[in-house]
Amino acid sequence: MDNESWSRWVGQVVVVDTDSQYVYIGTLASVLDNFLEMKDVDVHDRGEGLSTKEKYVMEVRRFGVKPNRREVSVRKSTIVSLSRLEDVLLY
Repeated sequence: MDNESWSRWVGQVVVVDTDSQYVYIGTLASVLDNFLEMKDVDVHDRGEGLSTKEKYVMEVRRFGVKPNRREVSVRKSTIVSLSRLEDVLLY
């Protein structure tokens, strides 16, 4: 996907799932050639804690993002999926 295709996501609170154990939830600030830049980000290590990634993301959807980083750059080549937090379905 070229950088222009990402433009509709900029300014949105998004969930970035990567091929690592980390999931990133925050505001997409900009898209560079190799990185997404995010602001006010909750960086969650899926290896810590007892809940699944899906349950964790649903909790963030219910209660809001609690950032633990002001800014984060995520390498685009590691991204498995991207969605708006508001599109996360609760069950």
